[in-house]
Amino acid sequence: MSKLHSILSATDLSTPARHAAERAAQLSQECNVPLCLLHVANLAPLQRLRQMLTSDHESVEHKVLSTARERLQAEADALHSRYGVNVDDRLVVGSLITEIRAVADELASGLLVCGARGESLLRHMLLGSTAERMLSNTTRPLLVVKQAPHGAYKTVLVPVDFSPSSVRALRHARLVAPSAQLVVLHVFEVPFEGHLRYANVNEDIINHYRVAALQEASQRLQSLCQDVGLSAANSRQVVIQGDPATRVLEQEIEQDCDLVVMGKHGENALENLLLGSVTKQVLVESQADVLVSV
Repeated sequence: MSKLHSILSATDLSTPARHAAERAAQLSQECNVPLCLLHVANLAPLQRLRQMLTSDHESVEHKVLSTARERLQAEADALHSRYGVNVDDRLVVGSLITEIRAVADELASGLLVCGARGESLLRHMLLGSTAERMLSNTTRPLLVVKQAPHGAYKTVLVPVDFSPSSVRALRHARLVAPSAQLVVLHVFEVPFEGHLRYANVNEDIINHYRVAALQEASQRLQSLCQDVGLSAANSRQVVIQGDPATRVLEQEIEQDCDLVVMGKHGENALENLLLGSVTKQVLVESQADVLVSV
């Protein structure tokens, strides 16, 4: 994704989703790309009412959809007024994941944006098997918004593992936050350190391996940053040892980051990120927004 062509923001009309829509509108303004605000109405809860009523269920459905349409239009108007962007607001009826994928395909959306709490997309993604299948096959970056936007992103944390997804994550980070400072983080482990300790290997030897692993990781991180065109003026590099999820969350706070960008697939502890424990832990526990890069 060398250029962002359009943005799709999924909303359930809740406050967290409104924050996500505001961030999407801000990005739409900054990148000068179209924005679609999508609400998927789920009429399944009315099925039982339909069974009990013989004549009024259509009227109830009409009122539900009419109210949703009014709220969606009001939100689109507010985004236009605040950010000066034209918003293609769409109301569709059906399955959340299916309809989002259909609209994203139709618009060839380069970025999907959603809120992190409430009846939001994230809840369906983390808990539903249908959502997990979508995540496993998605080709679009996903921005999970946790905070009300207060200007462009300033400091972005990008954990990398030197896989191809690391390069994509760095490029996506620069795309959605072109003026931000990037904190490029690599978390390393000393190979077989646990086995060495179990075998009562001398601590000096273990420290030697640790220093060697640190030096190798630092050199690889420097090369990676050079390859993607990052400079000391717009980025800084951090190499630390430990558990990946724990270190990511620690660095998010220590570096005062307002966005974390993580690749979907990688190696070692970051492999299969979307369905793995590292991403789930970061999505649940981080205070910053999270962009899952693909």
